[in-house]
Amino acid sequence: MNLRASAILLAARQQGETGAIARLLTAEHGLVAAYVAGGRGRQMRAVMVPGNRVALELTTRAANQLPFARLELEHSRAAMMTEPLPAAAIQWACGLTATVLPERQAYPGIFQALDALLAAIAIAPSARGWVSGLIAYETLLLGELGYGGGTPPDAPDLPSQLAALAVLERQLSHYLLAGHRGDVMGARRLLTERLARMG
Repeated sequence: MNLRASAILLAARQQGETGAIARLLTAEHGLVAAYVAGGRGRQMRAVMVPGNRVALELTTRAANQLPFARLELEHSRAAMMTEPLPAAAIQWACGLTATVLPERQAYPGIFQALDALLAAIAIAPSARGWVSGLIAYETLLLGELGYGGGTPPDAPDLPSQLAALAVLERQLSHYLLAGHRGDVMGARRLLTERLARMG
């Protein structure tokens, strides 16, 4: 598999002393995992932030090896990681996507929706400007993976948005995250706790 595409970095974990294994979402090739040489190094630190949009160049040397990736930053969302509420939202949206999507299956609608959600989190003056986008994204994800979805619930104010998120949390736990090891929902609970403090 060799490709060049715009991608959203969803997650990265250390591999060896300076390398990293990255999980990235592309519009045409779906979720891909790859080894990034120097991904934990000082030069790549600003690139390897969940939510960043990157130019991805992926090369495979052998069928049984993890592909190698070269990443260049297209749009940074690293500044949001210093703000607790936006950081929690980005970590949750990216972590959820990395966990539930099958590899190498295209979901262009999910790619576009996640990119739009991350952009809204970055530019909105407060969470009230992006919570409805998060509800719509989670609803879309459920629908695209075959578990209902449909039209997001009408939630004009924060209390009704929190109620909608609670319903979606049960659906996500039951349908998409059942049986997954690791506490993916921990990021969701942290996010909803922080949102509840706004009210």
